[in-house]
Amino acid sequence: MREASFIKKNKKKWLLFEDVLEKKTTISPNKLSDLYIEITEDLSYAKTFYPKSNTEAYLNSIAAKSHLKIYKTKKESKNRLISFFKTEFPLEFANYHKPLFIAFSTFVFFVIIGAYSASQDASFVRLILGDNYVNMTLSNIEKGDPMAVYKSMGETTAFLVITINNIKVAMMAFVFGMLFSIGTLFIMMRNGIMLGSFAYFFYEKGLLWESSRTIWLHGTIEISVIIIAGSAGLVLGNGLLFPKTYTRLDSFKKSFKAGLKIMVSTIPFFIIAGFMEGFVTRHNEMPDFLAILIIALSLLLIVYYYILYPIKLTKQTTK
Repeated sequence: MREASFIKKNKKKWLLFEDVLEKKTTISPNKLSDLYIEITEDLSYAKTFYPKSNTEAYLNSIAAKSHLKIYKTKKESKNRLISFFKTEFPLEFANYHKPLFIAFSTFVFFVIIGAYSASQDASFVRLILGDNYVNMTLSNIEKGDPMAVYKSMGETTAFLVITINNIKVAMMAFVFGMLFSIGTLFIMMRNGIMLGSFAYFFYEKGLLWESSRTIWLHGTIEISVIIIAGSAGLVLGNGLLFPKTYTRLDSFKKSFKAGLKIMVSTIPFFIIAGFMEGFVTRHNEMPDFLAILIIALSLLLIVYYYILYPIKLTKQTTK
């Protein structure tokens, strides 16, 4: 290839790399790593076919700069955590909307299956939710407080217990992805069936609105991030199933790291959900408009941070 053609073919990529190094634009860490590899390959090509040329000198210069920035040992920035949630994670998560959609679709499908099964078999709800829970809820309904279960523990205790339990469920959804994604889909199925049978149980008692209004105060975020944890499990499993040009081990390591980042992103949301369930959900005397407002804002927060914001950020960085 003539040197002029080589420059024309790769110039756009080199200029993007320079902009990233000079912090004029931002790309995901994975894309930066891939770009760095391509730059070093271009440098190797230039050394072979255009030795001692301006092209070789230029590529050698930006490769040296990038090496210092990427590999230089330095103290982590005080803003590292902020940077992770504000830029690094959203940019990377934009690549994982497909597994998020699969986890969501699987969950919703089994919610419908759970509700339908409960409508066809009176014993199904007890099979899924357990006799103790059903009997307790029936007792609460008779006492005129169907949602009394959310008042059975002290606020702080409920907050801690619920948050830890939710994180445990999410970790199962992630780790079970190692079973070639099937384990993660099983967790989505199990939780979807539970929610569907739960909803039908209250519908049958004429309490669908009251139960939904109460449950979704915390459940909007709680269930959403369990689904997001499911997407992390699918990312992990897909790394094993589809290694592409990597060895299966390298692909597993890469996908595990990506899935773990998704899990880290959910921690603040699980804390919010636990706080809501421990301190807010128990107040079922709050007016409907306030409950609806909280649910709507919770949904908007999840949709914006995990779907809209990553798309918006990706468009900004690729301009």
